[in-house]
Amino acid sequence: MTMNSTVNKLDEAPLLVVGAGVMGVGIAQVAAQAGHAVMLYDAREGAAAEAKTKLAKSLDALVAKGKLTAQGVSQTLSRIEAIASLAAAAPARLVIEAIVEKLDVKRGLFQQLEAIVAADCVLATNTSSISVTAIANGLQHPARLVGMHFFNPVPQMRLVEVVSGLQTDPAVAALIFDLAGVWGKVAVHARSTPGFIVNRIARPFYAETLALLQEQAATPAVLDACLRAVGFRMGPCALMDLIGHDTNFAVTSSVYEANFYDKRFAPSLVQRELVDGGLLGRKSGRGFYDYTAGAVQPGNTDFAPVPLPVAPVAQSLCVQGVGPVAERLVAALAQAGRAFARDESSDWVGLAIVADGAELRLTDGRPASQLGAEVAVFDLPVSSETGIALAWAPSSRASAGWCAAAATWLQALGFSPQRIADVPGLVVARTLAMLINEAADAVLHGVCTPEGADAAMKLGVNYPAGPFEWLAQWETRNVIGCLDALDAHYRGERYRVSPWLRQRAWQEGVQ
Repeated sequence: MTMNSTVNKLDEAPLLVVGAGVMGVGIAQVAAQAGHAVMLYDAREGAAAEAKTKLAKSLDALVAKGKLTAQGVSQTLSRIEAIASLAAAAPARLVIEAIVEKLDVKRGLFQQLEAIVAADCVLATNTSSISVTAIANGLQHPARLVGMHFFNPVPQMRLVEVVSGLQTDPAVAALIFDLAGVWGKVAVHARSTPGFIVNRIARPFYAETLALLQEQAATPAVLDACLRAVGFRMGPCALMDLIGHDTNFAVTSSVYEANFYDKRFAPSLVQRELVDGGLLGRKSGRGFYDYTAGAVQPGNTDFAPVPLPVAPVAQSLCVQGVGPVAERLVAALAQAGRAFARDESSDWVGLAIVADGAELRLTDGRPASQLGAEVAVFDLPVSSETGIALAWAPSSRASAGWCAAAATWLQALGFSPQRIADVPGLVVARTLAMLINEAADAVLHGVCTPEGADAAMKLGVNYPAGPFEWLAQWETRNVIGCLDALDAHYRGERYRVSPWLRQRAWQEGVQ
């Protein structure tokens, strides 16, 4: 089939949105604001008309706040027509479905539509997790089916994943990619694999925190604070509470099953217990946190800087290694007027308190107890801000005096130290390493490009940086080292290093 006539007309073409829920109405609004005549249909009688009425009220509220004009809202609403029958959608040149996430229901809808719309009408699914290839199975023209995955709330979220199944015509994918741009969105191409880009790469953000909770390494409040310090708008515990643990657990279970039970995607017993107990988060009033009336929510950790500890002799301090963290330690010591030595040949990064025989090390993935007695490890400080929460852990063999001194050193160096259990990779390092690793595998498998992965994670889930941007800052060998340490500690499939990262390290001359 040829799509040329559709390609030439789609920017102004009439379209059908099937599903009058939050996603469907959001898509209809964006399309109408872009100048399209939109037919809105829902299988429940009267639902489409109700949705349009509700949309009118919400847009009027934005007019009252000065965010939209009355004329613009009137024009948008005039372009949206609630229809009571799919038969009325014959003029549509594009169909976007946003209905229930069930394969048989979606497939049945598109098969029904094929008897109504023209043969060159593009069919798009807003599915967030179902295979586009599977939905296309049984269609007369499977080449015209493509994924057009929006993010909620549609009018505000800029990302659109353009998902191609095995039979999707590249011209159709390109058409939808360009259309998303016309609508003010940023599109990224994705191959139809479980979770596509965002829902796949994001799994470790939740999974590593759940694993740490399973090990009783820290409280939800501490874990959230440490990850907010990286720049995430919400910590994973608070975010799971907002999403709903039933929803988050279902998505994780779906990705796990779709990947043939790969251990990297295994759901958490911690989250299953919350779901089984009805502790679903904000919508139930309780999840990791209490949302009932009057409940006190955990805030940011306090930061009270202290003077640098007194060293017995002037040259008892030595900054070890090279890189941004070493330079940060140098700057802090210099600003305090403290004398110190440098050992740039060291194979670890941190601060040696020579007179005490103690070491304050940036984590390389190994627990402090594996590195020595008077040793403490601290997490990867991605932000240059002072006062940010930073996880740390002392060796199980460390003296009480060194445990107290290590916390004081970290506080004096500008951090808000949060002591957790001596687990490999602490909090931020293991989470970022796994996000990078998952993104690397997505590129290896042809799901997306590095640039597409970065754009998707920043625009789709508001990450402060993309996984490949973190990789550039941290260096490939350090990411691999952290993952290898995790793999050696846990002895399973979960932390295996992506072959893409190994290849990159070899290209960089690192063995």
